[in-house]
Amino acid sequence: MSRFFVAPEQVGADGITIDDKNDLHHMKKVLRLSPGDEVDISDGSSWEYRARIEYLEADLAQLRILDKQSFAAEPGTLVTLYQGIPKQGKMETIIQKCVELGVHRIVPVFMDRTVVVDKGNFHKKIDRWQKVAAEAVKQCRRGIIPQVSEAVRMKDVLAELEGADTYDLILIPYENEEGTTIKDVLRSAAGSHGSGADRLGEVPRRIAVLIGPEGGFSEEEVAKVTRTGGQSVSLGRTTLRTETAGMAALAMIMYELEL
Repeated sequence: MSRFFVAPEQVGADGITIDDKNDLHHMKKVLRLSPGDEVDISDGSSWEYRARIEYLEADLAQLRILDKQSFAAEPGTLVTLYQGIPKQGKMETIIQKCVELGVHRIVPVFMDRTVVVDKGNFHKKIDRWQKVAAEAVKQCRRGIIPQVSEAVRMKDVLAELEGADTYDLILIPYENEEGTTIKDVLRSAAGSHGSGADRLGEVPRRIAVLIGPEGGFSEEEVAKVTRTGGQSVSLGRTTLRTETAGMAALAMIMYELEL
C-alpha cells in the first residue's frame, strides 16, 4: 500500500486533499493510481488514514477517508542523533538507516575532528538529506518524517544539552570507555528488566545520542558532554565506524526500551 504525507490542514471531516505536484506525479505516472484505488495517508503529526481516491488529476487529488488510526509504527522513545559530519556520502546512509530504526531527529554537527568544511552552501546538503529521510519513511511506513536539522557547532549542541528539560538521558558512545556499557545505562534508567510495554511511563522518553566523526571525539568534547549530565558508554568490544555507531546505538535503544 502506497503512503503519502499531507499537512493536518489538508485533512477534512471525511476527505483529504493532495496538491503537491511531486506526489501527484508519483501517483499518476509512477504508481499508475486511479480513482477507486486505496492509499495510506499520514498527517505527519498524530494520525494516519486509509483513503480511497475519488478524483485524481495533474493539479489536485481528492480522497475519501475510509479509516483513521493513531500512529502504529512510531516508537514512544524520541531519540535525537547528534552526528559528527562524516566525509563523502556516508551521511545519506546514516540518515536512511537511522530513520528505518526509529530516530526522531538528526542534527549534523561540526566537531573538533570533523574534516568536512562548510563553504557556504551547506544548506543544499541539508535539503538533500531531508529528502533522504522522507524517502526512507515511505519505505518503512512510519507516521512522521524525522527532521534533519541545520548543521551546528559543538558549542551549540552543548547549549542544547544543558537545557534542564530537554532530554531524560544523554548518551555519548566513546571508544575509550571501558567500564560502562549502553546496556547498563539503559537498564538502570528504565528501572526494570521487563519489556517496554511493562515499563510504560518509566522508560526515558527523550534521549540524545552523540556520535563522533571519523576521527572520534576529542577528550575535551567528551569531558564537556559529561559535565552536562551525559554518560560515556561502550557499544561493545570493537571500535565501530562513525556510519555504524549511530545505527548500533539506536538499535540497542529500541531493543531495550521498545520491544
